[in-house]
Formats: sequence, structure tokens, C-alpha cells
Amino acid sequence: MDSVLIRYHEIALKKGNRPYFTELLKRNLLAAVKDLGVKEVRSLPARLLLIFKNDLDHRLVTERLGRVFGVANFSVVERTAREIEALRARILESIEGRRFDSFRIETQRGDKNFPLTSPEINRQLGAAVKARSGARVDLMNAQFTVTVEILPRDAFFGFDKIAGAGGLPVGASGRVATLISGGIDSPVASYRMMQRGCRLIFVHFHSAPYQDKTSQEKVRELVKALTRHQYTSRLFLIPFGEIQRQIVTAVSRPLRVVLYRRMMLRIAEAIARSQKAKALVTGESLGQVASQTLENMAVIQQAAALPILRPLVGMDKQEIIDQARRIGTFDISAIPDQDCCQLFVPKHPATKAGLADVEQAESSYDTKEMVRLGVENAVQECFSFPIPDARPD
Repeated sequence: MDSVLIRYHEIALKKGNRPYFTELLKRNLLAAVKDLGVKEVRSLPARLLLIFKNDLDHRLVTERLGRVFGVANFSVVERTAREIEALRARILESIEGRRFDSFRIETQRGDKNFPLTSPEINRQLGAAVKARSGARVDLMNAQFTVTVEILPRDAFFGFDKIAGAGGLPVGASGRVATLISGGIDSPVASYRMMQRGCRLIFVHFHSAPYQDKTSQEKVRELVKALTRHQYTSRLFLIPFGEIQRQIVTAVSRPLRVVLYRRMMLRIAEAIARSQKAKALVTGESLGQVASQTLENMAVIQQAAALPILRPLVGMDKQEIIDQARRIGTFDISAIPDQDCCQLFVPKHPATKAGLADVEQAESSYDTKEMVRLGVENAVQECFSFPIPDARPD
């Protein structure tokens, strides 16, 4: 088999805008498998067909396509003539040597002019498979499934449907800048925004030379993992330790965490605007830590004019951990590191900071100069997938 039939769901609901979304999906599919010998990508009714030059490495293709946002499910398939005899012959040939106790046939007839209905196709092909394999038919819990698609010009068959990542193609919803730490939450927030079609710029704050570089190393690994979904990424590494030190010398302890977060938003916003991003993304979850009380979040967000998106705001910690495990970022995030949020943190931070008190504290230092220092000292690195690349830019 040398083809993959891609099915999408949410894109099909876009009506007049569907061509725009399908073209983005095509581009992302080609980026995901560009090193695997793609011959062409073809548009079919409510589907896309990827045709490869040679037989597929099923494991690798499944792994790559399973990460492409916008894909509902897909099947490795073979094209045949639109004749029941041709389908029967090729299916029987392809199952030769396979062992299964139960099976079912699932037919989708995209071309209603085909002379047989879907149930009739299922019955005819099912009878042939049963006679050849000796397996029983089980429509509910089959061990083996043969999928058949009848389209206007071609017929396809394959074995099993493989779940895709769902959502919208990356790029469909615009560009955003995400504040990413080495922790569990922000990579999950980033993943969820990519799933909604956003292309991400990553911004990481570190406290070198006051702390070691483990948080930077972790974030590079996290960005590499997330780049498997958007194929190219930019990471901005912001030295934040000196800025923290200046804040510490100027203000009393309880407000420091809120002041750090407000300064991070200002610097991230400046970088976002330089990259034409339209919003900021954080991994905040309401009530999880002192800076994420409703009062503090309200005060912190007023430091930036761009919208702030919080995809995890209503999730509890276990839900976030479970998703981090599913998307493959948890093990990286669990590596111990020295995060900038641990530097110069007061023992009893304010949980209900008032805007007037915060603005009064900020009047004791030059916020614009700190933003300038953060932006000018940022180091930018570029990442790509499937050909890995990380370099200063």
C-alpha cells in the first residue's frame, strides 16, 4: 500500500472558507512527511489523499500523521478500480497470511451513483473475507476492520481507521506568543492553542547567571517536541535574573511575584508585536498558585494590551498532568531544574494584590528600561521538524 486517505471533520463545517482550511491542512501534511517520499497530495470529496513514491513505513507514517492538527482520522489504503470484483480480489490478496478471529467491513459510498449501496458492498465483501479467512463477522467489537471508500473516480480499501489529532490546521487561527517555562502547564497550554489552529512563538524567561541553565535545556527539548506539530518554531530566551534583582532591591517582598509576572508580560508583548503575533498565551490555571488567584490574574493582565489566552484556566492539576503524558511532554517537564520563578520569591507572596499598590511599587523602577533590556538581550533560536535544527538566529 502506497497511499493514505485523510479524513477531516471540523474543517468540513467551514462552508465557504473550507478551501482555505484544506490548503493549510495540505501544507501541514506535506511538511509532516516531507522526508518520506511524497509523490502528490490530492483533494477528494471531504478527504485528502497522500500518495507516496514507494511502499510506506506504516509505523513512521502513522506517528507523523497522528500529530497533524485538522485530521480527524486516516487509513493506509490501496487504490483499485471502482468495481466490486476488483475490490474483492485485492482485499483477499492483501489479507493473505493475516490471522484474526473476527472482522467487519465498513463502507462509505461518497459517490451515490455507484450501483451498489454501502450495506450491499459490506455483504458481498464480507462473505468473501469470511470464506477466505474463516473468521466470524462482528459489527461491534471486531478484531480486524476493512474500510472501503467509493469515490467518483476511485475506490480505496484499507485496514482500520487511525485517530488523528483533531482540531484545526496550525496557521488557520493566526500567530500567538506563548510564555513557556520548564514546567508541566505551559507546554500543555501551547499544545492546546496549536490544536485550535494557532502558530506559536515561544518565549522563555531564565535567571542565568543566578541559576544554572537546566531550565533553558528543558525548554529546548519541550519546543522540539511541540515543533512536531507546527514544523518550524522560534524560541526567545530572555535573561530575567538581573531584572528580578532590580525589582527586589526596589520593592517590599509580598508583591514581587506579581511584579515579575507583569514584567514578563510586558517583555513578551514587545516580542509578540515584533513577530506580528496577535495574543499572548499562558499556562495559568485558576487558583493553582499564589500568582493565579483571580485578583492577581486581573492585576497582572493589565500590564499588557494584547489579549491573554489561558487555555488551562478551568483545568485541575491532574487533568493537566494527564494531557502532558498523552502529548509526550510530561517526562521532560518532570526533570528537576532551577526555574526563574523560584528566584527571589518571598515566603508569603500576596494573593490579592491591588492595582494601586502594584502601580505604586512599579513607580520605584524604570519599567520601560527593563523591557528594553529584556528584548535587546534575548537570544533567538530556530527549530524545525522533521529535520531537527536549533540554532541562534
